[in-house]
Amino acid sequence: MTDSSPGAGVQTTNSSDTSTASGSDTSMTLAALQDVIERTYGLRDRSRGVSTSVAWLCEEVGELAQAIRKGTPAQQRHEFADVVAWVVSLANQMDVDLAEAVNGRYAAGCPRCGTIPCSCPM
Repeated sequence: MTDSSPGAGVQTTNSSDTSTASGSDTSMTLAALQDVIERTYGLRDRSRGVSTSVAWLCEEVGELAQAIRKGTPAQQRHEFADVVAWVVSLANQMDVDLAEAVNGRYAAGCPRCGTIPCSCPM
């Protein structure tokens, strides 16, 4: 699987910011994730543009599908993370607050029937 994470191939320098996404704490808010992705890849991804970023997202979804079918749990986690990162990058490029979008759509449960669990007919 190729490294097509947002901003792949970008060389960076160390900054005074000591926060990392690879620490032992696995919880991160959507706002914090958007901030990390923006600071890490924002300039590079914006220079690519939305259309190219959508293409990368589609490639990552394909890699996720392959990992789900044939990959190891580690490969599956890797591809899930890449898909989420590309969605976040696109949201940043489109000035969409993902926390607001997700809360507005799913906080009350199913957006169609409004219940938890969903009671829509299958």
